[in-house]
This record gives sequence, structure tokens and C-alpha cells, in this order.
Amino acid sequence: MQLPYVDNKIQFHEEFVYYLKYAMVIYKREPAVERVIEFAAKFVTSFHQLDTNDDEEEDDGILNYLFTFLLKSHEANSNAVRFRVCQLINKLLGSMPENAQIDDDLFDKIMEAMLIRLKDKIPNVRIQAVLALSRLQDPKDDECLVVNAYMTLIENDLNPEVRRAVLSCIAPSAKTLPKIVERTKDVKETVRKLAYQILAEKVHMRAMSIAQRVMLLQQGLNDRSDAVKQAMQKHLLQGWLRFTEGNILELLHRLDVENSSEVAVSVLNALFAVTPLSELVMICKNNDRKLIPVETLTPETALYWRALCDYLKSKGDEGEEFLEQILPEPVVYAEYLLSYIQSIPVVDEEQRNDFSYIGNLMTKEFIGQQLILIIKCLDTNEEGGRKRLVTILQETLTLPTTPISLVAFLVERLLYIITDDSKRTQIVTEIISEIRAPIITVCVDPSDARKKELKVARIKVKLIEAKEALENCITLQDFDQASKLKEEIRALEDTKVELLKETEQLEIKEVHTEKNDVETLQKCLVLCYELLKQMPISAGISATMNGIIDSLILPGIISIHPVVRNLAVLCLGCCGLQNKDFASKHFVLLLQVLQIDDITIKVSALKAIFDQLMTFGMEPFKSKNINTPPSEGTEVNCNDELEVKEAEEAADAKNVLKFLSDFLDSEVSDLRTGAVEGLAKLMFSGLLISSRILSRLILLWYNPVTEEDFRLRHCLGVFFPMFAYASRTNQECFEEAFIPTVQTLANAPASSPLAEVDIMNVAELLVDLTRPSGLNPQAKDSQDYQALTVHDNLAVKICNEILTSPCSPEIRVYTKALNSLELSSSLSKDLLVLLNEILEEVKDRTCLRALEKMKIQLEKENKEIGDQAIAVQDDTATPAPLNGDEENKEVYMTPLRGTKASKSTQQRTSKSTQQRTNRGRRKVTASARTNRRRQTAEADSESEQDIPEPEPASEMRMRLPRRAKTAALEKSKLNLEQFLQEEGN
Repeated sequence: MQLPYVDNKIQFHEEFVYYLKYAMVIYKREPAVERVIEFAAKFVTSFHQLDTNDDEEEDDGILNYLFTFLLKSHEANSNAVRFRVCQLINKLLGSMPENAQIDDDLFDKIMEAMLIRLKDKIPNVRIQAVLALSRLQDPKDDECLVVNAYMTLIENDLNPEVRRAVLSCIAPSAKTLPKIVERTKDVKETVRKLAYQILAEKVHMRAMSIAQRVMLLQQGLNDRSDAVKQAMQKHLLQGWLRFTEGNILELLHRLDVENSSEVAVSVLNALFAVTPLSELVMICKNNDRKLIPVETLTPETALYWRALCDYLKSKGDEGEEFLEQILPEPVVYAEYLLSYIQSIPVVDEEQRNDFSYIGNLMTKEFIGQQLILIIKCLDTNEEGGRKRLVTILQETLTLPTTPISLVAFLVERLLYIITDDSKRTQIVTEIISEIRAPIITVCVDPSDARKKELKVARIKVKLIEAKEALENCITLQDFDQASKLKEEIRALEDTKVELLKETEQLEIKEVHTEKNDVETLQKCLVLCYELLKQMPISAGISATMNGIIDSLILPGIISIHPVVRNLAVLCLGCCGLQNKDFASKHFVLLLQVLQIDDITIKVSALKAIFDQLMTFGMEPFKSKNINTPPSEGTEVNCNDELEVKEAEEAADAKNVLKFLSDFLDSEVSDLRTGAVEGLAKLMFSGLLISSRILSRLILLWYNPVTEEDFRLRHCLGVFFPMFAYASRTNQECFEEAFIPTVQTLANAPASSPLAEVDIMNVAELLVDLTRPSGLNPQAKDSQDYQALTVHDNLAVKICNEILTSPCSPEIRVYTKALNSLELSSSLSKDLLVLLNEILEEVKDRTCLRALEKMKIQLEKENKEIGDQAIAVQDDTATPAPLNGDEENKEVYMTPLRGTKASKSTQQRTSKSTQQRTNRGRRKVTASARTNRRRQTAEADSESEQDIPEPEPASEMRMRLPRRAKTAALEKSKLNLEQFLQEEGN
């Protein structure tokens, strides 16, 4: 049967498009509609394929006709039409063969239309436009419009599905690769997961730099999402392993293990988990000695050996059998380690400028570090092997050729084997003594030896003369003189023996010489620092340690070498943790170092000061005035002197905190971060409560200057919610910081970086952090009952601030914050009075509308509570008893948005805090500030629409008698019937 429209092609095209329109007006992706779209695309492109085979162009009209229709319709007002147009163009281009060709004009029109649709307000339209443009991109052309649009979209589009679509379509090239790699840091785990898959499938390992490889592995293995971790391990890591033909050592070589050993160990652990242990052990099996020959050691083999030993050790009994196959006895391994360290050459002055020589030396030191770390996996239960291992480690540390970079590793392993604290101190002290004052052989001057020989010769002559005189006396029977001569001969013999001994000792003389060069002092201070780190704080400072402090640490503070001073400051800080009096005595010294020394040493001193403040508080560091015992006539002035003393101590503590908090404004990133971490620790531990410092921390977190300080922002991002929700006192601190923080941002000049911060976002964060429903359950139970919540007090402060300056620019910020508060029922009447005054003063229309809605909501809540109270009073039945816990619970109200339940608030607290701070921390220009605020408000309104409204908290938190509930229900039914009757009329 032949269709009647076949002969008239134009009419067929029109009818085809006419019926296709029925599917194009449906936005919902129904299966039937999707099948129609799929059929239309395949049907139309089938003619193009036939024409390609038969070299005919006359039947290609339906494809061009459909393209023309779609391009005319892509700007339609209907979201469904725009979506289906882009979808059809995507299907048509995708169904065409790989070698298909289309007219240049049509190509340009399609590209132009789809580039416009990339900016469509509907995400699904943008997704289909992205898919449609995938075959129109030219990755070889640096000026390709499609590629440039993709790069902009993948970085700036707010919808994660659009970014995923771009990732799946964009062609990897030298230009686009950095953008693809950057998506591994996307906020959405689905985007990050797809980015790793794309890199594994489309990008060769050699196309990326070593830094990019290491960064990808580090982020993927430490990602917070298990799905992303699995994608990285399953796709990217296994793909790279296939590139190296399964050679793990070759893969390590491509990662530069010397500069990224931690990442390499994480990679090895991931590979070990999916590989049989027998295969892993085969790489380290070389000979019967179970040791890798020194000449074949490379950084990759040494790291692999160490990581495998740690992995097998963690497996317990299962890995013990395999561990014995790759590790020898402790004594054998210790001798092996000593021989390798002795083979490391010493750098001469001439070789310090030879970069290749220094590079080889650093490689040898890295291998030595890995060999030292393996000691932890040795079996040291046998006493003989353990003692020999300790002896060899001591010998290795005392060698003058042992590199300084290995000393810390050697001491750590030595102290790991020795568990007794007193023995640890004794052994380390002996090692320091041998390094600082070694025995040196001194050659004697030949003239001194000649003088000794002459003395011996003279004594020999005197002996001969005395013996002849003795014989004469005996012959003459002069026995008195003979006895004197015998004593003289005996004395001469003793003198002769002593001189002969001195002559022998003069040939080789050994003396103790104290060394004060940089390397020696550095080694000794590293030994002392590692010992102090391992010592428990309760041990205190022993007499031996006091000797080390006086002879090594305190002189090192004034050394001319910065390395020595830094290590001395670290040791001094550790000693301060051992003893409160010592810390108080040397606290001023650390403050002086923090004031005048180099940056690195300042950072060490700053951390030491905060550690001591965390350990002992402020009391030991206040100035102590020595007072004489009071006499009888001075009893009246005791109270005055005590008050003066307390005031002086408080002033000293305040000055110290001010001095430390000034580093928050330091231009040096390390000092600023150290001050932030220290102050956050003091506040979280309860040793410091200051709304002023808290306000500065908030401003510092939002400040664009700290955008690159990832450690600082991560520290504050963890600190704020944990500190706020720990107790009500902490929330009150945020409450006090609210107004000063907002005013600081509002009054920031245009040249200040703070002018770029979104004030609305900061206010939202502070409101979230002070929510009563966000408090930890322990904090709620432990706090004393208070009538007003933190939000109640904050609401009063905001209202007073609005009344103080009703025409200030930040009125909108205050109004929105006021509408976001969780207010208790006890504040409603007072707040209504304030709102009435505010409505008379404020002139801004937006604020007036918001305040009027809030007033209506409060009046409605007041009326409901009053009706419930009347119903309770009128109830003659005995009311059900309330639980003790429920009697003390507050009723919270959130105006405008309805009353939020505490459960939903707690679930959204962490997420909302992170999202808002991410928006607020975005660095933008001052000219775009208005647009940014509008977008933030729109995003908030959209998110609020998606969240279902929970039941009012007042109904959840207050149990009423059954009769009162019935009366309220009947009343609500009656109101509803009246409303329906009015609608019907």
C-alpha cells in the first residue's frame, strides 16, 4: 500500500512537522514522547544515509526542512518547545554517520542557535544544547566558539547536571585539559566522579604533568565521597596502571615519589587492597638474605618496600607470614642500614654548587629515610637483637657523616624501641655529648718528645752514678749512706717509669673538644626536640634536661644561625609544656622572639605560646608582684592593694591577648594562620571568650585576601559550627558579634577588600549559628533555664539598631535577619511594640512589606496561644499531667516562613552554613555586588520553595488536653466552612 503523500514531498514535510509538534509541546519526559522524538530523528537521518550511499541529494530536503523549522522555533516562549528543539537537533546530529557533511550555512545557523540556548534559563534546555554542540566543536582550533563556550559553562554554570553534560561532551586538548582537571574539585560528587572517568577514558597519562597527576590522586584518595574514591581507584588508577603494563614501580616513577611520598603510599595501599599478597611479595624477593642489594636501591623500590612492610604489618597474623619473606632479623637489617648510611657521601664546599651532585645526594637521603622507617616493622621481641639494634642506631647517630635529614627519623625509631623514659633521656644525653664533644686524636710536637727523652737520659746517668756509690758504700761498710742511696735509686726508678709512660702517651693524645658549628648544634637540637616530643608532660624537667637547657637550648636562642634559633625555640616551647614555673619564667623570652625574629622563628614561637596558654591558661603568665608580709598598721589598705594587683594582672593578660590578636592582620600568611588556629583553640576550650575577636575571625574568613589560605579557611569552617552549637554561652558570643560585624562590613571603604563581601550572607551565617534548635542536646540539658533565647535577645538588638538609624543602608540586612529568627512566645508582645515603632520610622518599601508580614504572623501566633490558654482554663476535666522536661521547653516561632521544627533545622544546619559561606566567600568586583545579592536572594527563595513546611513547633512542643484540642479543631473547621461558602457565593 502506498501512502498518498509520497508524491508530494513538500506536503509530506509539512504534515510530518505538524504531527511532530504534538510531541514538542510536552515538557515532561514521558516514554511515549521520547520514543516519538527518537523515531523522528532516525527516520529523517535515514534519508541522509541513503543519499550518501546513492550520491543523490534530491531526497535530502526533509532533513533541511526539519532543521529550518527547529532553528526558527528555538526562541519560543515555551520551555517545552525550546527543550524539544535542542533535543531534536542533538538527536539529528547524533544519528548522522561519522563522515556526514552538512551545508556550511546550516552549520553556522545550528551553532549560532545552540550557542544562544547555552544561556537559556532552563537547565534542561542548556543540557540539550550542550549535547547538540558536541559534534560541532573543533578541538584543534584555539578560537573555536563551541570550545570557548564549553570552557565558560563548565566553570560558571550553577547547575551540576549542565556541568556534567559539558564534561561528557568537551574534547580533551591542551586548552581544555586544565578545565577538566579542575572539575575534580567540583562541589557535587557526581561531577567529580564523572571528571575522573573522563580523565581515565580520554586522557593519556603522559598528557598530564607530574603535578597534575599527584594532585588528582591526592584529591581522589582523600575525597569525602566513597563513590568518587571508587571511581578514582577503579577507573583512573587502574587505567594508569595499564599504561605502565601493570608495573607498579614504573607507575611510582611517573609520580615523583621523592616529593610526594604520602600520595605514593596512599596509591600503593589502594593497589595492595586489590592485589594478592603473594604477587606483592615477589617484587621484593631478591636473595636469601631477604635484603635488596644496595646498588639496586631506587626511591621507588625503597618506598614500595617500606609501604608493603607497613601494609603486611597492619594485616596481623595474615601478613606476618609474608612479612618474614621480605624482612631479615633485626641485627642483619641494622648492619645493612648502617652500611648504607655510611655510604652516603659528605658534601664539600666545592660540590655545594653542583646541582646534579646535590640531587643524587637527596635521592640517597630519601632512600635512607625509607630504610629507617622499615625498622618499625622488625620483630624486636628478642632481647639480644633489640639491644644490638639500639647499639647500631646509637652508633649511626654519632657518626659525623650521618645527614641531618636522617637524624629525626633515627631518633624517632630509637625512642620507639626504648620505652623507659629515664633510659630514653640517658641515651639521648650520651649521644648529644658524643656529638657535641667527641674524642679527638692530637699529634704531639717532636720537640716535646725530645725533651722527655733527655730527661730520661739524665735520670739513667744518675741511676748509674747512684749504683756505683752504693757499691763503694757497701765495700766501705758505710751502711747508713748505703740505705740513703737505696732510697734515692728507688725514687729515680719511679721517675724513669713515669717519664717513659708520658713519652708513650705523647705519641697519640686523645682529648674532648666541644664543637659549636651549625651542623653539630642542629643535630643536637633535633635530638633534644625529638626526645621532648616523646616525653609525657607529667614527667617534668629532670636535672639532666636542665643541663641540656643551660648548655644547648638557651644559648641556641641567641645563635646567629636562623636554623639553630628555630630549633632552640621549638625545644624551649616543649620544655615549657613540661613545667609551669619554667613556662612562666621564659614566657617573656618567647614574646621577644615573636616580636623581632625571622618569620619562620616567629611562627614557631607563636605556636609555642598558644600551646602553653592552652596547657596552663593565663594565670602563670600574669605579672607577680612580690609583696612583703603586712603589718598591723596596713590592714586597712590590703583590699586596695589586692584590687590594684588584680587590675594589673588583668591588664597584663589583656595586653598579651591584644599582642597575639594583632597577628590576625599580618600580611604573612603563616603568622595569620597560626594566630587564627591558636585563638580558635583558646575560645573552643573556654579559656577565652571575646565577641570582638570572634567578629575579627568572621571577617577574616570572608575576607577575599584569605582566599588562598586554605588551612585558615578550613580551620575556621570547622570551628564556627562546633563552637556555636557547643553551648548557649558561645551562641551569646556570636550574638554580641552580630551588630559590630555587620557595621564593619557596611562601613568598609570601596578600596577595602571587605567591600566585596556579601553582608546578607554574613548575617544569614550568624543567624544560623545562633539558632536555639541547633544546640547540642547535652548543652540544652546542662544550661540553666532562661526565659529568653539567644534569638530573642538578638531580635531586640536588631530592632533597637533599626530604630537608631532607620535610614541606614543595612536596614534590609537587619530586616531579613529579623524574619529568619526563631522567636519564643514570651517575646511576642514586646516585639510587637518594637515593630510598631519601627513601622513608623522606616521608609523603605521592601523592608516595610517584610515587617508588616512579620507583624501579622506574630499577631496570629499570639491569638492562637491566647485561644489555647482560654480553652485550657474553660476545661472542667482534669488535664493530663505534663512531663517535667516538656514544661521547661520553649515554644519557638519563625515569622513569615512558618514555625520550623527543631529536627529539620538541625538537619539543614551544617549544609546551609557551608553553602552560605561558600557564596559569601566568592570574590567578586564591587560593580557586580548588586547582581550578586539579587542572585543570592533568588537562590534562597528557590531553596525555600523546595523544602516542605513542617508542622508548627508550637503544636509539637506543647501538649494540650484532649478537650482543648477538640475545641481548636472544631473552630478551624468552622472557619474553613465559612471560607468555602464565600468562595461558592
